[in-house]
Order: sequence, then C-alpha cells, then structure tokens
Amino acid sequence: MLTKEEIDSARKKTLELFKKASIVLTADEKQNIEIADLGLGELEQSGIEVVTYVNTNRCCAKELVLFPYQTCPEHRHPPVEDELGKEETFRCRWGKVYLYVPGEPTSKPAASPPEHRKQHYTVWNQTILEPGQQYTIAPDTLHWFQAGPEGAVISEFSTKSRDESDIFTDPEIQRTK
Repeated sequence: MLTKEEIDSARKKTLELFKKASIVLTADEKQNIEIADLGLGELEQSGIEVVTYVNTNRCCAKELVLFPYQTCPEHRHPPVEDELGKEETFRCRWGKVYLYVPGEPTSKPAASPPEHRKQHYTVWNQTILEPGQQYTIAPDTLHWFQAGPEGAVISEFSTKSRDESDIFTDPEIQRTK
C-alpha cells in the first residue's frame, strides 16, 4: 500500500509529464489521478498513472502516464457479461512506448520487465510507439507495455473499461479499480 507521501510524489511526477505532453487537466482531474501500484508496492517499476475522462457503457477515454521504464504488466481484458472484452487503442502523445502483444517474438526487445517478475511476461511481439503513432488491441488479447527512458504519456480510447475484471498473468497483482 502506498503512503500519502508516495501518492503525492507520484501525482507531482505525473503532472510534470502531462505538462511536457501539453495535456491540460481540470483541477478535479488533477486531484483524481489514479496512482495504481497494482498491489505490488513497486510503483516505479510496475504500475500506471491514469486520468479517466469518460467511461460509459459504450466508450472510454483516458490519459495514461508511465514513468521512465515503468511497466504496465501483462494482462488481458476478458469478456464480461454479454460483451467481448475491452478493445483499446493506445496513441502515444509524448515519450516512447514499447508495446508487446502475441505474435512472432522480437529477437532483441527494447523493454525489459522487472527481473523478479519476468516469468509472468509471455508475449514478446514488439511495437514501438512514438508521438502520433497508435495501435489497437483486440478484446481479450494479452499485452503489456513499458515507457522509454523519459517516460510516456498515452491516450487510450476504448470500449467500456472494467479494470476490476482485467486478468493479469502475475498472480500477485491486485487491480481493484
């Protein structure tokens, strides 16, 4: 569990990256930045910072921040009720994003997940996203992503987000929101 000081520090770093990306947030959005350490207690390595603009039954729009080399661990968005699972498009706004999905493994991947969790990363087909580039992930598809050396800001556009239903490969991860 993160301390108030760790959350405040992460929120400050997140706002600095939004400023670099020229992303303007309201006062409420700044206060409601989700700092997700995924229950691992190692935010700088594994986690993500999120601002959700809208999440209805039909669509979702978010801004995601990754600190330098921070990794959003491998997961998928499974079918829920009568829905196929979340389809999402990532569009890099600032920095560099190393995205991994199923397919032919990249021989020399640019990203490296935390060494002590590497056994929980199974997909290694790499796409590198730079500002203005985007990639769409089909529902129920394993994926993970990591920021480059300066961090990254990513806009996410998707069908309804049900983060609490995400299935992570690493059994220690807890996603509650």
